[in-house]
Amino acid sequence: MTQPSFQDKNSFLYPRSRYYGKFQPETLAFNANLQEFAQKISYITCLETAGKLSSEEAYEQIRALWKKLKHSKKELIIGVNKEI
Repeated sequence: MTQPSFQDKNSFLYPRSRYYGKFQPETLAFNANLQEFAQKISYITCLETAGKLSSEEAYEQIRALWKKLKHSKKELIIGVNKEI
């Protein structure tokens, strides 16, 4: 049996879905950030459900991730009419 490569492990732990929206570099980057956010939320909720994290710790981690995602949206200027 062969050892799985780092890329195989990374793909398994952090799967990425295809982007179906209108292509713009900033929306593609935000989509990647959103997928990462969703994956991390999944891990945090599983750890909290299993008793490995307290509810307060899970809440604080999720809150920090949400702030990071909001900052990303603001920096990428997503959802703002950019027509001049």
